[in-house]
Amino acid sequence: MKVSAVPFDSRKTGFTLVELLTVIAILAILAALLFPVFAKAKSAAKKTQCISNLRQIGNAIVLYMNDSDGIFPHALDASDKYDPQIWAQFPDYAAQIPNMPFLKDVLQPYLKAKDVFRCPSDSGTTILDSHFPDSFVSAPSMYLTYGSSYFFRTEIAFRSFGDASFQLPTETNVMFDGAGHWHGDGPPLTINDDPQTVFELLHGYRYNCLFGDMHVKSLTYDQLQTAWATKL
Repeated sequence: MKVSAVPFDSRKTGFTLVELLTVIAILAILAALLFPVFAKAKSAAKKTQCISNLRQIGNAIVLYMNDSDGIFPHALDASDKYDPQIWAQFPDYAAQIPNMPFLKDVLQPYLKAKDVFRCPSDSGTTILDSHFPDSFVSAPSMYLTYGSSYFFRTEIAFRSFGDASFQLPTETNVMFDGAGHWHGDGPPLTINDDPQTVFELLHGYRYNCLFGDMHVKSLTYDQLQTAWATKL
């Protein structure tokens, strides 16, 4: 019996252009859906680490106070040192600044590492949020420029406050993020921003804040201003 040969199709098999475009379109859609989720998760992780940092700093403050008759460190932050005009209306406070050490250095013996003063979202600053348009350039980050991502309510130090001095410790800010765009929405403030832009940006910002009772909370700009307005 003669077996007939089966015809062999020599054409190469593969994806057609339409199939490739379909796959690419599906991947693009998946990327568009997943990338924001990943970015949000990464941002949340950084916020959690920042809150942990402030809690550790709060614990260090307590330990320092235990060794110092219950008095807060007589120390300051980089904004006090390098933008002292913010205290121009308080000459008694301003006179203390040249002889005061940085808080990050005073607390170091009570901390395991200097890195606790580094917010993982710290991308630097150009303007002090609460003192627009005062320039405060720090690049690539405030931590790398000044050794700390956080500011201190230095009035506490100027007035030699102790652990029982606050009228409302749960509402009084002690330390907080150096800039609100790190954990909020929108770009940093710039010297060229008009008043409306400044208003809109500030109200999209968020700040992790350590309070007088040493609890930490994420605040809006308005909530931080309310804490500032709390009478010491």
